Amino acid sequence: MGRPTALTEAGPVEGILCRDRTVTAFRGIPYAAPPVGDLRWRSPQPPPAWEGTRPADRFGPMCPQSPTEAAATGVDAPMSEDCLSLNIWTGAAHREERRPVLVWIYGGGFREGTGANPRYDGENLARDGLTVVTFNYRLGAFGFLATPELSDEPVHRSSGNYGLLDCVAALRWVRDNIAHFGGDPDRVTIAGQSAGAGMVNFLAMSPLAEGLFHRAIAQSHARHARDPELRHLSTSYRLPADAETAGDRYARAHGASTAHHLRSLHWRKLIDGNHPVDTNVDTGGLTSPPLFRPVLDGWALPAGYDETYAKGLQNDVDYLTGNNLDESGAVPETMVSALRGGRRTVRPGSPAVNLTLEQHVTAAHRKFGTLAEEFLRLYPAATDDEAARASSRAVRDNSRISTCLWGEDWSRHATGTLHTYFWTHRTPARDGGPRRAGHGSEIDYVFRNPVGGTGAWTEEDHTIARTVSAYWTNFVATGDPNGNGLPSWPAFSPDAAAVMEIGAHFRTIPVSDPARTDFWIRFFSTQQAW
Repeated sequence: MGRPTALTEAGPVEGILCRDRTVTAFRGIPYAAPPVGDLRWRSPQPPPAWEGTRPADRFGPMCPQSPTEAAATGVDAPMSEDCLSLNIWTGAAHREERRPVLVWIYGGGFREGTGANPRYDGENLARDGLTVVTFNYRLGAFGFLATPELSDEPVHRSSGNYGLLDCVAALRWVRDNIAHFGGDPDRVTIAGQSAGAGMVNFLAMSPLAEGLFHRAIAQSHARHARDPELRHLSTSYRLPADAETAGDRYARAHGASTAHHLRSLHWRKLIDGNHPVDTNVDTGGLTSPPLFRPVLDGWALPAGYDETYAKGLQNDVDYLTGNNLDESGAVPETMVSALRGGRRTVRPGSPAVNLTLEQHVTAAHRKFGTLAEEFLRLYPAATDDEAARASSRAVRDNSRISTCLWGEDWSRHATGTLHTYFWTHRTPARDGGPRRAGHGSEIDYVFRNPVGGTGAWTEEDHTIARTVSAYWTNFVATGDPNGNGLPSWPAFSPDAAAVMEIGAHFRTIPVSDPARTDFWIRFFSTQQAW
């Protein structure tokens, strides 16, 4: 029996059978031309056709990024600008099948990541009936550099959104080709975590992506337009003038005065070992967003969150989104002592963690101004340990309330379904350290691919994974996470002030208590709308 093949517009490809022989994987399929030479910092172009059948048994190269962070992905793959490829897992027995499609967008602060990360392996979800797609998009300066000269080049007079345009190109490829892999082009869900969730949010606001997907899953950071946290998380964007000024500085720092000169440099000379940050954004604290991130260019992103939702400009799709218990500056009590005594490195976009009474009070006055004393009465502390707990409690309230208010804004003009969650299961640590429901920890349960294998998982972990994975699979298929045997997950309602807890329990819980909810609403009302 030969290897399975499928047809694409550029030519046929030959995949490989997975561990489960009912599932086929196709790896490293080009969805765009290599963005090299004159195509560096240009919109992605169609992939060139090939002769014969192209082997699709290896992942394509990962996009240029810091070698240290590339190694952390666990992927043994070369790095190259010729990186715009995608991967497909399908259990379709014949080409006439039309399975719902999940297109996963990796996170990593817009500066790191790859669709080949083993955490995103789609075999389990394909066995459950989905067609799963992962892909690479340009990162860092390659994906988000803007300069006045680059903005003058394209027809649409914008620059800085090449990584976002890669996502649009991948979705167009899926629309035009996925039926040959047993997928349904009329049932496409985009999903991602962290910067991947940011990409989901941006695609939901982009007219270029209209009609290319029908459902969206944003895992972490769907936030209210007046929440200052929005400005430094992976939902942050830049204004064109700011992006171009920063891009000019970047070009000069790399010895280039023109776009032609920049394009002539070897890509390795454009990888910064450090993580450049944008210090010009008022985030209400010491945290800064990554320098390279999407741009509100008037074309790919015509408007910010507040204007988009107020005018109903977003793509009207079914939406599922939520946050995690131990992220955005919240930590388990079991980690406080170790964190307080150790050296903490803050990465771009990562919120500060307040572990002492002094930090808790200082951060409150910096962020809340005249409302600081009221905040400290609602989240009181007299010792360092009490302050660490109070700070984490405030972070979690902020996340849940902000997402609830986002839901009100989103649903004001949208007709699709909306479901929100709060992930609370503390997962085993790879190094045997304290368990935490940290940033991205739910990914392993969605895909059922724990890092390092299932050896550290208990039967409880497996049960939770089956439930969470079933919710996600149902949503991709129907727009509703509910299904036979699953705890009921109510749709979002602005009047309910409730969110679905998933993980440690599966139940609806209050977003917060009335006094704290009222405080955060009043605080957000004083902030600039994004």
